[in-house]
Amino acid sequence: MSEPHSSTVRPDLAALRGDLESAVRGTVAMEAGTIALYTSDASNYRRVPTAVVVPETVDDCVAAVRVCAEHGVPVIPRGGGTSIAGNSIGTGVVIDTSRHLRSILDIDPVARTATVQPGVILDDLRAAAAEHGLTFAPDPSTHSRCTIGGMVGNNACGSHSVAWGTTADNIVSLDVLLSDGTRLTVGSGHTAEEFAELTRRPGREGEVHAALARLVETHRAELRTAMPEFRRRVSGYALDRLLPEKGRDVAAALVGTEGSCVMVLGATVRLVESPPARALAVLGYDDAPSAADAVPALLGHSPLTVEGINDRIVAALDRDGSRSRVALPAGGAWLLVEIAGGDPQEAAEAAKTMIAGLEGDDRPRDASVVTDPAHQKALWRIREEGAGLTSRTPTGAEAWSGWEDAAVPPENLGAYLRDFDALMERHGRYGVVYGHFGDGCLHVRIDFELTHEEGRREYRAFMEEAAGIVVRHGGSLSGEHGDGQARSELLSRMYPESLIRAFGEFKRIWDPEGLMNPGIIVDPLPLDSDVRVATDLRPELPLLSQATLAYGEDDGEFAKALRRCSGVGKCRRQSGPGVMCPSYQVTQEEKHSTRGRAHLLFEMANGEVITDGWRSEEVRESLDLCLSCKGCLSDCPVNVDMASYKAEFLYQHYKGRVRPAAHYSMGWLPLLARLAALAPNEANRMMRLPGVSTLAKRMAGVAAQRDLPAFAPTTFTRAFRRRMNRGEGRQGGPKVVLWPDTFGNLLDPRIPIGAVRVLEDAGFSVVLPKGQVCCGLTWVSTGQLDVARAVMRRAVNALAPLVSQGLPVVGLEPSCTAALKHDLVELLPGEESRRVAESVHTFAGFLNKYAPDWEPPRVDASALAQVHCHQHAVMGFDDDRELIARAGIDGEVLDAGCCGLAGDFGFTEGHYEVSAAIGERELLPRVRAASEDTLVLADGYSCRTQIEQGADRRPLHLAEVLARGIDAREKKESAG
Repeated sequence: MSEPHSSTVRPDLAALRGDLESAVRGTVAMEAGTIALYTSDASNYRRVPTAVVVPETVDDCVAAVRVCAEHGVPVIPRGGGTSIAGNSIGTGVVIDTSRHLRSILDIDPVARTATVQPGVILDDLRAAAAEHGLTFAPDPSTHSRCTIGGMVGNNACGSHSVAWGTTADNIVSLDVLLSDGTRLTVGSGHTAEEFAELTRRPGREGEVHAALARLVETHRAELRTAMPEFRRRVSGYALDRLLPEKGRDVAAALVGTEGSCVMVLGATVRLVESPPARALAVLGYDDAPSAADAVPALLGHSPLTVEGINDRIVAALDRDGSRSRVALPAGGAWLLVEIAGGDPQEAAEAAKTMIAGLEGDDRPRDASVVTDPAHQKALWRIREEGAGLTSRTPTGAEAWSGWEDAAVPPENLGAYLRDFDALMERHGRYGVVYGHFGDGCLHVRIDFELTHEEGRREYRAFMEEAAGIVVRHGGSLSGEHGDGQARSELLSRMYPESLIRAFGEFKRIWDPEGLMNPGIIVDPLPLDSDVRVATDLRPELPLLSQATLAYGEDDGEFAKALRRCSGVGKCRRQSGPGVMCPSYQVTQEEKHSTRGRAHLLFEMANGEVITDGWRSEEVRESLDLCLSCKGCLSDCPVNVDMASYKAEFLYQHYKGRVRPAAHYSMGWLPLLARLAALAPNEANRMMRLPGVSTLAKRMAGVAAQRDLPAFAPTTFTRAFRRRMNRGEGRQGGPKVVLWPDTFGNLLDPRIPIGAVRVLEDAGFSVVLPKGQVCCGLTWVSTGQLDVARAVMRRAVNALAPLVSQGLPVVGLEPSCTAALKHDLVELLPGEESRRVAESVHTFAGFLNKYAPDWEPPRVDASALAQVHCHQHAVMGFDDDRELIARAGIDGEVLDAGCCGLAGDFGFTEGHYEVSAAIGERELLPRVRAASEDTLVLADGYSCRTQIEQGADRRPLHLAEVLARGIDAREKKESAG
């Protein structure tokens, strides 16, 4: 564990903990499980904190900082931990305000201000302000999880700074805490008389303002001449904000200090009127420098934003099969220019006028104006998920931040881009450039080789040369993420020595003991030290080579798979579309986010903080509330596959040990269900006896609140073969293999029976694989990978001969279908498995592809459709949407996320409360509120069970609905 940057004296940890616990009402943690969660943020860096404090109140923050001052321990304020520069980690006490300090204290629609606590999520503030037709203008791509305190720390900007400026431009006042425990309110817009009065106030407040006045007097000349004058100059301290002509703005000068001067306890921010309508002009150019050259001409039309993307980021989007492609005008790079209007037509006309006014080289190759909100959202998604989309190169190499947000004046952007492209070529590096072209700010992730010493030397050389280029173009090392550890060391290349000294003086005015986030901006840490992914600095533990799954997307390396998580924290979102991460949305605990689990696994592999490897109870506890929903596989920008990592961990953790009862009962459910199917009526009767049911659930590790499933009187496979023996099945037409999953075969055969009815109506003859088969998912989800592999091998042996004949395979249960398409190739890699996986289709996907001219029965009904998580993650739901529409169903697809049951999760003892809470977030209330004649569609067994037990409605599989429709159609035809 490295020492605090400001001191080489180790604190008395027992005394520190005791004093913190006595003073703080919130959480004080020094145990490995919590420390491991905070060793990294979204940057390339890793530093092990001494302790973590999660305050419940602002008074807790004050108390914690005062205790740290008494012990001489550094303080690292932290919001959402989404920083890419490495400025929310450190070796002192991390104070995480994002968990509890989320109150919006006041919104004044007349003054257009809001007063908030530091942990308020940006989207929550924007939603509250929207009720008054207002918004907080800065909007970084992490808006769903970043905090206002963190935005103040970094001077966050976002895409709309072109119109409304940065966070510093939208601050009225700050409630701040100094490292000695002094609490002050600092404001903006002071006259000479007002500022003079502040200097005369008693105590630290007067001392601080007097010192600031002296600082400005001493460095007045260089503050006016040596600080680049453009909006995205974020690097260093904004000391020029203290100049008389800039309003002696103390609050704005503290914005962007990255927790190195004060801790923000609250903020009053300016709100702006949200335009009634917006149109998005999409302009195509040959390349990014050509697009950048056109920016000054576009700025003359008062756009709200001018964003840039290029063909590489679009290619990354296309490579990601979980995301739909977005149509773009012709070109190799595009500008997204948002224009405001009083209504959609006025906004669109203004956008067209702007395009028509572009001349010469500024004129795009092609252009379109987008007014449809869904299309606009799809385009913005490219920008917002850029950090994830570009985290791997087309060859699969890892790409990293570091030089990810330099900025230059917009008029210099084209020339800077050309020089930057030449730099990349000289160093043999690959990166995808995109960003806030309207403000001259670029984002890029580059394929640095940070895992070994030579690669880190090359990283340093690149960073130093890049700094020289951006300074030559009058720019800033950072345009919004802050300097952090990535760029603080390079500030001396951007600013003269006199200003570097002024930065030090400014920090000491607020933090004379150097306890606030040391090593950031002042007395900087080396940019190539503390690299999180430096695997050669600590020999890899044997556990990394013990991994069982193939990790085909990560070159078979478990370590590389663990490095996928970049820490941007999309899994910490509070609301909105998608699945990830259901347990975090309920518990709000970092350890229950995908990022938190990924960090714990990484630390387990590193072996410094978590030292017991696969036996780690900290990791097991964190993964216990992972639903294995696979939402992160599609919703995480870097496609972290926590369900697979959990399966790997459980396999290794319980190797040679007794497992929890639920692993035996629900992991082996397919076999137990087959045994029960030998005498289903007797099994059901026994399970309904109160004493027997209670005892059975207790022995099986099943939650007492759950009803045990009932077995069907006969299995689907028996009924199907009896039917075929009677010659009743369709014999002609192309063949299709129907996968007889455990749930449909043994528990709800009405579904596969209905599917056969539909497939035959569409002209196909249905065949089943020989023997008793299973996809193996229940063994995968409980980490019994040896058994799962054997089960899957049997499945491949049954399907391979059919697939080799060119027969497609239809799956009805989304989780089983996803297992055959995804988990199969992870457990049984090879060409045969790949061919089988590629031949598997969802029910709707098969009908849309192989029977495009078939006319489904007309089902005149409205419906609510719940998407199974595994289908969302692996196959998507577009085919179902299309088939539902083809059948004439007025369907609303719920974007409610996971149902909460998720296979064995919601049945397992100890999970019921979380499972139910997830369902109650949206799904169950929406189902209860639906009219009785509204169909509830849910193809997944888990989803149907959660709805039946939680909302007392029987949902239907789409196959059942269509089969009923066919029956109704035939009855009508025969009657006619």
